[in-house]
Amino acid sequence: MWRGILLAFLLLCGSKAGADGSDHKYSEWDLVPLYANKVGPFSNPSETYRYYDLPFCSPGPVTEKRETLGEVLNGDRLVDAPYELRFRKDLQSKTICSRKLTKEEVAILRDAVEKEYLKYDHPPEFKYLLYTHIHFDVLYKGDQVIEINIQRDPEFSVDITEDKEMDVSFSYSATWKETDIPFGKRMETYSMTSSLPYLGIQGWSIINSCETLLILTVVLGVILIRVLRNNSIKYSLDEESAEDQELTGWKSIHGDVFRFPEHKSLFSAVLGSGTQLLALALLIFLLAQIGVFYPYNRGACFTALVLIYALTSGIAGYTATSMYLQLEGDHWVRNLLLTGCLFSGPLFLTFCFLNAVAIAYGATAALPFGTILAILLIWALVTLPLLVVGGVAAKWKRVEFQAPCRTTKVPREIPPLRWYRGTEPQIAMAGFLQFGAICIELDFFLASLWGHRIYTTYGILFIVFIILIIVTCFNTMVMTYFQLAVEDHNWWWRSVLCGGSTGVFILLYCFDYHARSDMSGFMQTSFFFGYMTCISYGFFLMLGTVGFRASLLFVRYIYRSIKCE
Repeated sequence: MWRGILLAFLLLCGSKAGADGSDHKYSEWDLVPLYANKVGPFSNPSETYRYYDLPFCSPGPVTEKRETLGEVLNGDRLVDAPYELRFRKDLQSKTICSRKLTKEEVAILRDAVEKEYLKYDHPPEFKYLLYTHIHFDVLYKGDQVIEINIQRDPEFSVDITEDKEMDVSFSYSATWKETDIPFGKRMETYSMTSSLPYLGIQGWSIINSCETLLILTVVLGVILIRVLRNNSIKYSLDEESAEDQELTGWKSIHGDVFRFPEHKSLFSAVLGSGTQLLALALLIFLLAQIGVFYPYNRGACFTALVLIYALTSGIAGYTATSMYLQLEGDHWVRNLLLTGCLFSGPLFLTFCFLNAVAIAYGATAALPFGTILAILLIWALVTLPLLVVGGVAAKWKRVEFQAPCRTTKVPREIPPLRWYRGTEPQIAMAGFLQFGAICIELDFFLASLWGHRIYTTYGILFIVFIILIIVTCFNTMVMTYFQLAVEDHNWWWRSVLCGGSTGVFILLYCFDYHARSDMSGFMQTSFFFGYMTCISYGFFLMLGTVGFRASLLFVRYIYRSIKCE
């Protein structure tokens, strides 16, 4: 379904003497720059095309406006619109152009209209109408534009039901009205309109998340206060009494619980990448809270994601190398390269495939060569050097792994476990509990990411995110205790998998969301599942790191309280 005309108004500096370009101020009759954006199926936000791919009136040679990195990543392609708006000058009706539409052009327009209303039931007899007149209702205060609304006039329409040539005249009109809304609060209307209908539901989302957190807090409290405290008291007795006791449960594996995991390099790379993504998420939330991502600030979030990811690569290098050296790894340079490619590698391969699909469709989602080159330069000149600097800093400040218990030379055999004590059931249970804390808010987020609802309740999203982090910490600690209680000391990787399993549930939820949406076509499906798989993978790395860090803190605490020899 074609979106129709998406008009972006970039209020540049007028001819007012001494006015700064960032003030968006105009004198009477100054020309207000007006640009047209992309068009595309309403239900397929990734499948967008250039505005003049449809047979609209052109102002002459079409030149694209120079855009930021984030705007290009967002698929925006702004071009000069054929409308001339003069500040505070009303227009009754002005013809843009008159042209003869060919049969092929009529078919293109009818196809656009048909897809626009594809989700509605048509009566047995219906017509395809092309609106030829647009009315601009402009609100201003003083010398600044506050709001522009676009309306269609049903009296000016052409029947394009049949493939036949026809003469069409496109026109527009404008009305200027003064308002009391100050320029600094011009976006609040859109924020309130997008958030008010959903605040009640999002309130239930927070309550649902808090209930999950409360349950896990109680369970963890029972473990720490009743079980561990009693065992700690027993193991605080003198050495002779301790030797007479038979070690069972989690206490019996104190010589194996700090045995380093297999695949040290991959394990360290996961922690490095996950820590970087956690820092990225927190910084994005910080920018959102200070008002950087206000409504219709096109591409700001994409620009922030690219730059912050590049600047936080030093965190990944330091964390991964530090852990790898603590695990007595020998090839820290190789580990550093693995860390740098663990998330960005799959993301780059996914991008290459999806960009090829966009090129085949001729969509605006296909990035120009210059943009691709800029991203590669950012990776080569910023991301990679900072990654190396972080790794070198970790090697220079090398620390030993702090284990309260010595590790035996011979690994202890793990006893047979019941099926529900296995890795897969525990991962599924952990992921389900953690996903339950965010499932409601996730639906709103996807509706904004893959739809046209503006997301402005960043505070609520941040609260849910913090609850998710806390739930993941508590949940993995509980799961780790249950694992150690049955004398299974292979908790390192399982804590990562239990924490990161939320990413798997997010991906599974995407299948349900896609089935309920009106998305269609190979391109949109590829973009949706391609990028959602990368997002889910990012959540796996980030929450897997959180889960391991929480479990490591928990394990160190409980084994520090017993006498280990």
